[in-house]
Amino acid sequence: MSIKTTCPYCGVGCGVLIEKTAQGGVTVTGDPEHPANFGRLCSKGSALGETLDLEGRLLAPQIGGQPATWDTALDLVAEKFRGAIRDHGPDSVAFYVSGQLLTEDYYIANKLMKGFIGSANIDTNSRLCMASSVAGHKRAFGADVVPCSYEDLETADLVVLTGSNLAWCHPVLFQRIAAAKEARPEMKIVTIDPRETATTALSDVHLAIAPDGDVALFNGLLAHLEASGAIDRAAVARHVEGLEQALIAAQASDLSKTGLSAAACAEFFDLWAKTPKVVTVYSQGVNQSGSGTDKVNAILNCHLATNRIGQPGTGPFSVTGQPNAMGGREVGGLANMLASHLDIENPAHRSAVHTYWKSPRICTKPGLKAVDLFEACAQGKIKALWVISTNPAVSMPDADFVADALKTVPFTVVSDIVARTDTGDLADVLLPATGWGEKSGTVTNSERRISRQRAFLPAPEQARPDWQILCQFAAKMGWGAQFSYATPAEIFREYATMTALSRRFGRALDLTGLAQLSGAGYDALEPVQWPVSVEGPRQDAARFFGTGGYFHPDHRARMVPVTAPDLKAVKGAFRLNTGRIRDQWHTMTRSGKSARLSAHLAEPFVEIHPEDAADLGVGAGELLMLSGGRAQGVFRALITTRAARGQLFAPMHWTRQNTRSSHVNALTLRTTDPVSGQPALKSGSVAARRYEAKWYGYLASVNAIDLDGLTNGEYAAKARTVTGYQAEIAGLHAAPSGDALTALFRQMTGRTLGEIAQVSDVKTGQTRLALTHEGQLVAALFMGPAPVSLSRAAVINTIGTQTPALMALAGRASAGMVDDGAIVCACFSVGVNALTRAIEAGAQSVAELGERTCAGTNCGSCRPELAAFLKVARPRIAAE
Repeated sequence: MSIKTTCPYCGVGCGVLIEKTAQGGVTVTGDPEHPANFGRLCSKGSALGETLDLEGRLLAPQIGGQPATWDTALDLVAEKFRGAIRDHGPDSVAFYVSGQLLTEDYYIANKLMKGFIGSANIDTNSRLCMASSVAGHKRAFGADVVPCSYEDLETADLVVLTGSNLAWCHPVLFQRIAAAKEARPEMKIVTIDPRETATTALSDVHLAIAPDGDVALFNGLLAHLEASGAIDRAAVARHVEGLEQALIAAQASDLSKTGLSAAACAEFFDLWAKTPKVVTVYSQGVNQSGSGTDKVNAILNCHLATNRIGQPGTGPFSVTGQPNAMGGREVGGLANMLASHLDIENPAHRSAVHTYWKSPRICTKPGLKAVDLFEACAQGKIKALWVISTNPAVSMPDADFVADALKTVPFTVVSDIVARTDTGDLADVLLPATGWGEKSGTVTNSERRISRQRAFLPAPEQARPDWQILCQFAAKMGWGAQFSYATPAEIFREYATMTALSRRFGRALDLTGLAQLSGAGYDALEPVQWPVSVEGPRQDAARFFGTGGYFHPDHRARMVPVTAPDLKAVKGAFRLNTGRIRDQWHTMTRSGKSARLSAHLAEPFVEIHPEDAADLGVGAGELLMLSGGRAQGVFRALITTRAARGQLFAPMHWTRQNTRSSHVNALTLRTTDPVSGQPALKSGSVAARRYEAKWYGYLASVNAIDLDGLTNGEYAAKARTVTGYQAEIAGLHAAPSGDALTALFRQMTGRTLGEIAQVSDVKTGQTRLALTHEGQLVAALFMGPAPVSLSRAAVINTIGTQTPALMALAGRASAGMVDDGAIVCACFSVGVNALTRAIEAGAQSVAELGERTCAGTNCGSCRPELAAFLKVARPRIAAE
């Protein structure tokens, strides 16, 4: 029988079906009945079954790196927290938590910190994701409410995607829009993004906006709506305040700050004004900015002014990055919120929460937001810190500063599922948590839909759910009676009952209709959008504000006057944009376990325009050294016209666990939005120069690869493969040779036994080594003065086989071996050579490539890449 659960990756919240196999594994498919995805899954979701092994798992508590019992570990944690609170007050301790937590975990952490410890020092990595949306919603609507549903993306006549590479970051939503456009070709899509991305391939219009040009653009749109008579003044008179002030600010905006031509702006403005059914989707490109909240309100202003909100196919739509960022917002997971969407600053709200929890105290002021929290750590103000299910030493801006700040904290606890993370390596105590498939609870997706995550695997060894760990800690602190929950269902009922406070104070969040769920009812809970009132579901629970009903005291919305920031260029510097790639998630704790997810883009890279690369003297396959703040990093140069001149893009996934010097967030600054506290992770300035490599290398191995033998300044990045591991390496100094080379080869592969065969080419300067043990090829190393050119897929396929060493060192597929080439489609491991063969056999479209190879027929995120490949390959093949 299938087990229904929810994907643990992005905020789309896709339903997943789990089937256990006779061999003890699981198969993962999309749930055709789940209203978020209707059976679709992206490449990451499709590969979930490949990420469930226990390799690298944290399976028992550790103190100072040594195994400990749960009682000993939690006794120590309680002792250190009690001591800090006694000696320095409750604000000397803090929790830093995660949108990966289930709502029940989040609720317990929030209740414990704000109601029992008595501090609001609990913030979350969701601060890095959507805090500006929360702030913008509260300014405009009076409450943090996303007014739209996913079906609005399909019924809109115009979908505007701004700061959102939906094809890679929310692939299932992208496919829903793509299917809608295929059914209704008249539907228009506009992408607003400094880069050309996979998403722009579907768009009718791509506006290559200047970084942080969004306020100027949407202010310009508002001014155009007024000039063209598109403002719905009757609706504004009924439901909205602040139109005139917002118009004054908008009309004063300078469109040159958008970086777009006047004609491009005019085309967009006219299309928006003349299309009543508009949805504006925005994500990290809007939120992760020093002006993120103003960007959000500039967008909301346009929808409020035209009454394009709350009706089918209309509205501003914030799509969250994490699976339960929304659930965290509901239970007060941010440092400036209380549970049930109530406000810390409001005495009546505080009193109501205090009474409901029957807690000994309640926080009286907002706590430290993420960036401020780690600055307080560095200043010695935080004496005890607990990090739960996140990796701030990688994901925070100025990540090296954060790592140093963690070293300053006298006592740090990390709860995680893996034994080694950049953050966990700095902890005094590690606590083993259960992961996806082992824990049970709820998550809320970007359209306010609550879904169940259900356990289908036993908790491994001593791992425990986060809510249980926190409850046991609370008991050690003396609050056992108030945290004596036996199941997540009990926690959910308490939280759902608490939303009656939200109703009392005129807020939107209402789960009172779920407050009496039995254990069986909770187990069987189907996906449901809030509000879910005790009186029954609202007539149109999918949308808010169709007839007004905003959550300010007068029930009217607020249009907020916003001013476009000055975009000051730094002479000689590049603008650095950071983000995600298609097949990896956050810091790769889970997705990095899948070999096929690592096959598409296996190492850290930076996109750079060809002319900028030429100016720096950087050629194809070479490396770039980026310097920003007090850090520098090395990245593979991906030379592409997708990047605008003067701009760079680098993904944030690589950590100190899998690279030596390619941690992009070490280069970002701690600049934050003044309203939301969200870091500006997409608009830093860096210097760039060619990494003057004296040698390059490629290593494939059966064993995990150890990078510690490389010296400082050398580049290395490793990844999983279908036969083991691979690593790209390079160095600034003379390449090792002779005994030093063979010693490095053995050290990196962990192989002291076995025979090494070596081939050297004096003409090219290339050296190739193969390590064979008991007839099995266990590793191969290719080194030379230029970027290593060979078929990596062919080499990978020889590892762990009886292939003769010299044959493997040819670096290409041997007779009878199929080499599919560099991977394009991760879902089906389809590479460029397989695509070329399909085109040679007559494939002339993306659909025909799919018929012949399966590429693009699952999640569809590779279809833009397939189309680009067709465009280049067909003429070339025809000419051959």
